[in-house]
Amino acid sequence: MPVNIAFSDAGVWNSYGVSGFGSHRYFIYNPSGKSQPTGFAYKSTSATGFGGVLLIEGVDPLSAVTATPLAYDLACPVERNPKIIVAVENETYMAVCPECHSVYDVTVAHGAPISGEAATGKYKYALKSYRVITNGTGGYYITN
Repeated sequence: MPVNIAFSDAGVWNSYGVSGFGSHRYFIYNPSGKSQPTGFAYKSTSATGFGGVLLIEGVDPLSAVTATPLAYDLACPVERNPKIIVAVENETYMAVCPECHSVYDVTVAHGAPISGEAATGKYKYALKSYRVITNGTGGYYITN
């Protein structure tokens, strides 16, 4: 599923982005209904993947850079249903599926499964990650 979320400049990023380890937001674009977050200026070209996008600040697992915005699909890959989405626990910053109870490390381990069926089942499923790219004006693009 396509992903295209634009934070055009630093002002938009400061209003709707993330700042601080573990801070997070959910982005779900629904052109015919309620979108999250409320007030975010989605465009006609906006897309938020299969189940929505989790934006969270963590450690880039490829470069070990800290304080990096990271993005994942909100849909649990075990459940494969866009309506069953993970939620971030505020104490641990882990994403947890409310249905299969799989736990994913979204701040350090690139969405890797830590426990539950995603980690112990026949197939190992990580959350689908997306690219977060700076745009040169203090904003970011999230894309796949």
